Amino acid sequence: MKVENLGVEQRVTQLRQQLQKANYAYYVLDDPIMEDAVYDQLYRELDNLEKEHPQLITPDSPTQRVGDKPASQFVSVTHNIPLYSLENAFNLDELKAWKNRWQRYSEKEDLDTIEYVCELKIDGSALALTYENGLLIRGVTRGDGTTGEDITQNIRTIRSIPLKLNLDNPPPMIEVRGEAFLPLDEFDRINQEREEKGEALFANPRNAAAGTLRQLDPKIVDQRRLQFFAYTLHLEETEISSQWQSLNYLQNSGFLVNPHRKLCQSLDEVADYFKQWETARKDLPYMTDGVVVKINDYSLQKALGFTQKFPRWAIALKYPAEEAPTIVKDIIVNVGRTGAVTPMAVMKPVHLAGTTVQKATLHNSDRISQLDIRVGDTVIIRKAGEIIPEVVRVLKELRPPDTQPYEMPDRCPECNSLLIRPPEEAVLRCMNLSCNAILKGSLVHWSSRDALDIRGLGERIVVLLIDNELVNSIADLYYLTPEKIANLERMGSKSADNLIKAIEGSKQQPFSRVLYGLGIRYVGSVTANLLTENFLSIDQLSQASFTSLCSVYGVGGEIAQSIIDWFSIQKNYDLIQQLKKVGLQLEITSSEKNTVESSLTPLSGKTFVITGTLPTLNRTEAKTLIEKAGGKVTGSISKKTDYLLLGENAGSKLIKAQELGITQLSEADLLAFLQTE
Repeated sequence: MKVENLGVEQRVTQLRQQLQKANYAYYVLDDPIMEDAVYDQLYRELDNLEKEHPQLITPDSPTQRVGDKPASQFVSVTHNIPLYSLENAFNLDELKAWKNRWQRYSEKEDLDTIEYVCELKIDGSALALTYENGLLIRGVTRGDGTTGEDITQNIRTIRSIPLKLNLDNPPPMIEVRGEAFLPLDEFDRINQEREEKGEALFANPRNAAAGTLRQLDPKIVDQRRLQFFAYTLHLEETEISSQWQSLNYLQNSGFLVNPHRKLCQSLDEVADYFKQWETARKDLPYMTDGVVVKINDYSLQKALGFTQKFPRWAIALKYPAEEAPTIVKDIIVNVGRTGAVTPMAVMKPVHLAGTTVQKATLHNSDRISQLDIRVGDTVIIRKAGEIIPEVVRVLKELRPPDTQPYEMPDRCPECNSLLIRPPEEAVLRCMNLSCNAILKGSLVHWSSRDALDIRGLGERIVVLLIDNELVNSIADLYYLTPEKIANLERMGSKSADNLIKAIEGSKQQPFSRVLYGLGIRYVGSVTANLLTENFLSIDQLSQASFTSLCSVYGVGGEIAQSIIDWFSIQKNYDLIQQLKKVGLQLEITSSEKNTVESSLTPLSGKTFVITGTLPTLNRTEAKTLIEKAGGKVTGSISKKTDYLLLGENAGSKLIKAQELGITQLSEADLLAFLQTE
């Protein structure tokens, strides 16, 4: 290398390091070390040198934050580690109930001395960032927790996310989780600009942040100045043993970590922290709706594990929903895909918990009678769980004269069929399976991501198909052709071709997704998976008895009866025959069947609880062996427990198992059991 080139390389390295330090000081420490004009001048010098010597450009250079070309689309990727959502608590009593629940799963002594980490719950979008040898290589949205979208190009524009970790010896691989959010002043600036341009305003900072992250052009993302708080670290072979240590490690690595975090020595300290920020949060420069409480000790976190949906060792303690008064302009009813008729209050628009609200649920006729709500009333509304707007009470002293009590309709507003109120239900239902409202809901559900995942078949297209009498059932989708739909509003030949290909492709979706897509009441995606593991075809399931359905782990009497009722309807039987005819997967394929059959071991469907210290296996190893053999390990003894795996120094679980007559196994018994497979 020539001497002058060596000098250029040194200068580029110096500039890069200086600008990275300046970024860290400005965006993370909030303590600038240089004037903006100086930063701009050094940045321009680095940019010019890299343009003259492109071989010197590296991915971690400050000039590489914003890509030159917009992305054509985002690629879906599977998370290395699932991003679980958090269980919610809405008051301090529910926080104490959470503590009581996780303690039942713990063998640890001195549970009253457990430390907790409190962090403000930021109202933004969760991201997962992967660093290889200290360099950012991938950034993914949370998505559904299992699969997200690769938006690395956009994530690189966020100045509080380091492109290179501030570590001398970074680990080979590290994953960082956190929340991307839009500061309130930036949210106001963006909406002001959109208003001046005549564009629709963002409803709240959270939606604006989520929409910004999914922009195909990273230059737009860069202009919106998102921020990022890091809060979770996944790092193998590390001496970090607690959440508090992780947060400090993240900050030392170059991330912005919320400065208001606190290490609490008791649940009383957590309660004090929660009360302190209930009012103080209103002065923060970003939106927050609660406090995330985590058990600090990683070993205890690992021992507690997860439920099907949540980590047992963390909870989101939410602040009370914001309330606001408004006026009821009308009361309407909506008909859902199950035929449920839900009354809704249409109101004068009001700003509530960061969004503009115009409709609120009234739940059912009993709730309407209880409220005595009428058109023209002034009402107080809030967001249940800060998500669904609902009417809390009516200010009857402000009621206009001559108002009339509201009466629910006796006929379906969509098809004019007589509405029925089933016994022991508070909901009116349309029982006409040909009702357009039920059909619309069924088709939207059928095409949803967790069901058949038919891209392009959203609610707008579904309505057009129904209004143009092109579909009268789910099966009709599979008789559509590009020629039949190309003339629909805003469709076109290319979109028509793509939609038909997506519909045709859905025939390859597995039986479990088809079953979920049928929309049987109470049968969610998890239950659909359980059912297809135990009933290998739709014919087996349709003929299953109440007892055999209830024998499936996770299926109770209510679900079992709902399945039986669904298959007893002739129109549903006809639909299954039509779906068979067009080629949907209504049974486990041979490869899936082999997988299921091979998983039927002596432990299949058996529930274990482990207590005490085993001779050679640690608890994680024993749990892995049981689960690989088809068993399930839980943390507490109940009537549903099949076996207690017993080690030395067993505690109260042994006493309870003896009381319930539960079979006890030693480690040797378990290993012998597994050898008989």
